[in-house]
Formats: sequence, structure tokens, C-alpha cells
Amino acid sequence: MISPPKSFDESKGFRLLLINATQDIFAMPAATSWHEQISAVFAATGKKVSCQWISSPELLTCNAHEENNLHTSTRQADVVLYIAQETSISAIHESLKKWQIPVSLPVIIISQQAATEKIEHLLSLGIHDVIAPDQLTRLAFSIIHAHEEKLHQENHLRTLALLKENEARFTSLTSHLPGMLFHLRQAPFDNYQFLYASEGCQKLFGVTSHDLLTSASRLFEAFDIEERKNLHRALQESARNGALLNWEGRTRGRTRHKWINLRSMPHRLTEEIVEWRGIATNITHSKEGEAQLRKSRQQLAELSSHLEAIKEEERERISRDIHDELGSILVRLKIEVALLASKLPDTAEKLRDKAFSIEGLLDQAMGTASRVARELRPGILKEFGLTAAIECQAEDFTQRFNIPCHVQTNHDMPEPALATSLAIFRIAQEALTNIAKHAHASQVFIRLHREDDNITLEIRDNGRGISEADMQKSKSFGLRGIRERVSSLAGSFFIGGAEHGGTHMTLRIPEYTTKEPIEDEAVQRTLF
Repeated sequence: MISPPKSFDESKGFRLLLINATQDIFAMPAATSWHEQISAVFAATGKKVSCQWISSPELLTCNAHEENNLHTSTRQADVVLYIAQETSISAIHESLKKWQIPVSLPVIIISQQAATEKIEHLLSLGIHDVIAPDQLTRLAFSIIHAHEEKLHQENHLRTLALLKENEARFTSLTSHLPGMLFHLRQAPFDNYQFLYASEGCQKLFGVTSHDLLTSASRLFEAFDIEERKNLHRALQESARNGALLNWEGRTRGRTRHKWINLRSMPHRLTEEIVEWRGIATNITHSKEGEAQLRKSRQQLAELSSHLEAIKEEERERISRDIHDELGSILVRLKIEVALLASKLPDTAEKLRDKAFSIEGLLDQAMGTASRVARELRPGILKEFGLTAAIECQAEDFTQRFNIPCHVQTNHDMPEPALATSLAIFRIAQEALTNIAKHAHASQVFIRLHREDDNITLEIRDNGRGISEADMQKSKSFGLRGIRERVSSLAGSFFIGGAEHGGTHMTLRIPEYTTKEPIEDEAVQRTLF
């Protein structure tokens, strides 16, 4: 942790450390101390000053348990004044080595040699200033300047340490991210340049950050030609529209491909220069999961279609049995009852009435059998087409539930494929069943038309409507079945509240082909 910067304490003033000093040096009066001389110099500046005397290098050496092996004096001092007794600059330099003064502490030398010998050598060695005893008037300025430089240097070192710490933290952060942080620039003529790439590029693309900084093409080379084109288009579109870059592509690989996602917001510097600062991540696991999910859904859709096909076959078989077997039996029963009634004597009036009642019940049974057979396998769908089948279904609905059902169709509409027609018919059948059970409606409207190569079916009622909770019920198998049918035919489906109350359902299914030829099997015909 970097310590906060120090500031000058006006109450304490400057703290000076005087070393190698005697009070009678340079022929000064014995009664005048160095402290008094320095205080007199500082009096004009209005700043306080305090001095501490150290006369031997050994006194700066501390015990082993003291921090940094330095005397407390050196840690508390602002400036060191070295009172030189040596007769030459070189001797002064050698003497200073013995004191082992910290490099961060500025040193000012007071020496007679300052007036007679060149002092550039000492200044080049880090000494802040060399002052002659008769020039003490500039000592205050020199000390203030030295202290300011010391604070500046400490702050500079502290800033460097903080930068280094932040850089280490950033490097540690980026190295542990599951991807690559990048700073990409697009110059004119689609020239790309990486200004930064974290070390994660090695795992993603098999290239070092130095490789990417040297040549941005190394990134594009990680993908095949088609993916490169897609990446270029995505970058150009992001730069042109200022939109989020959210691109996914698959890298080349001998044994296994990787799916990469690039995400970044563009930042336009000039008309021609755009930059992206973002992250590239490996989304292979997610992509494989999505592929497995799509495959699973496809298999479920195929299974659902297969089950629907089996269901339709079973419906057709049951419908045929009802028509051929049960229908024939009911017809024969009606004939037998009619013959029996005709042979009754005129006096058996009650028996004749009973026979007529049985004939009426047989008519009802034949009507029910006919309706069930039509619902199970609408022969009218094959013989007359989807429009007629929808109209017939609406008539049956009106008769059964006494709810008017109005149909609007396009009679000149081309007949869709049989699978499409059957799916639309079953959806209409399911929707009408739901209306009868839940809607409490008094009117139903059906519209069937062709629109942009799609068959569109709209069903509206004026009932109580449908809520979001109703559509999300776990047992809403009717709606779920409709969605499955529409999805299996690559169509779209919507259901919600109608504008003036009730429920509005719309589905669109691609037409694909024209009417399929009728199969060779016998067409179901109504006998009663």
C-alpha cells in the first residue's frame, strides 16, 4: 500500500540535521552557535527552523531492531547541513560516504572551498548546494528550495510506485480474465492496429500480445475467409452506426474450432479514425450447449410431428371404422325398425309410436357418428379443400353450441399443401373448442386468406378474453399444441386480447406448394 504524500508542517518549521559540526569552525565567535546563525538567516523568511547536532557517523547507525537501519534523525529531518572541515572537495566527498545519508535526503554543504574550488563535481554527485560561510544569507533560500525538491521527488517516487502497483494489479486482473481485453483502432482505408491486447490472446488465438501489437492481421488470420469478411462487415457497421460491436465467429483449427465473441462500443476520434475498447471471450461451451439445445428441440419437433402423423393415422382408422362399421349397423337398424313398424297392426298404436321414437334415436346416433367421423378425419378437406372444411367446421360449431360463427374466406385462394391444410384445420378446430369451453362468447369470427405467400387464419371472439397467466398455465396443452403445429410448419403465431374485448388469434403458415393430388384411397363419403 502506497503511503499518502507528506506536506510541510508550518508549526514545526524546517527540521535541519547538522553533521560533522563544531561551534568554533571558520573562526566564528565561540558565543555564537550555528543554530543562532541559521535562525537569524531564517528570521527574514518568517519560517521556523530547528536544528539537531550529530558529530559522528557512528551516531547515525542504529540497533538492528530499528527500522531501515537508520537513525530516527534522518527519517525526521528535512535537509542535511554538512559542515565541512576538509580542505578539498574530493575529501569532502569521501567523508560524506561515511555518513551513509539516504539518497532521498537533500544535502547542503557549508565549506570554505566553495569560494576557491569548482563545485560542479559535488553537484553532479547529488549534493544540492555548496555554500561558503560568508554566504549564509542565501542559506534559507537554498534550504527551502532543497525541501521543495525533496517533496517533489517523494511525490514523484510515490506516483511511480502507485503506477507500478496499479499496473501490476491491472496485469493480474487481465491475466485472470476468461478472455482478452483489447484496444483496437481503425485508421483510414480499413487499416487496423492493436494499441493493447492482454495476454489472454494466447489462449484464444494462439498468438502473443506482441504479435497482435505488431500486426492486427494476426487476429483476422485466426478465422477462415468467410468469417474474416463477416468480422470486417461487423466492424464497419459498428463504426458507421456507432452501435455495439457484438460479433461471434469460429476460429480455424486442426482438431477443434473455437467460437469467439467480440464485444465493444466504438469511440470515434476523428472522421476517419474509430477505436474499440472491449473484450474477446471464448464462447465455445455456450455455442455447443446451444447446438445441443437446438438439436434436442429439433428432435422433439420431429417426435411431435411423428406423433401427430400417428395420431392422424389413428383418427383416420377410427373415422373409417365409425363410418364403415358403425354407420352401416345404424343404417341397417333403422331399416329393420322401419320394416318392423310397417308390419304392426293398426291396433298397435303404442308399439308404432315406440318404433317411431326408436327411429328418431337412430337418426340422432347416425348424426353423432357422422359428426365424430368428420371431426376425426374431415373427408371434405381432401375432396373440397381447406376453405370448405373451415366453413363446415363453423357450421357444426354453431349447431352444437348455439354460438354464431361467421366465416370470411377467399374462395379463389390457391389450395395449400395437404399437410398445411390439415394443420390449419386442426388449429381452427382446437381454437373453436377452447372458445366453447372457456370464452363465454356470443359471437365468433373467422377470416381465412392468402397474404404474401402465407396462409393467414384469424379467429376472434367477444368473450371474456385471455390473460398472460392463462397463456402461461402449465396445463394449457391446447395453446401448446397450436404453437407446436405452427412451429413445425415454420409459421408464426400470436394470441392476445382483442381491441374491443375478447380474444384475437392470428397464425401465418407458408404456403409452400399448391394443392397435392388426392391419394388413391377411397374418399370418405357421407351416407347419412
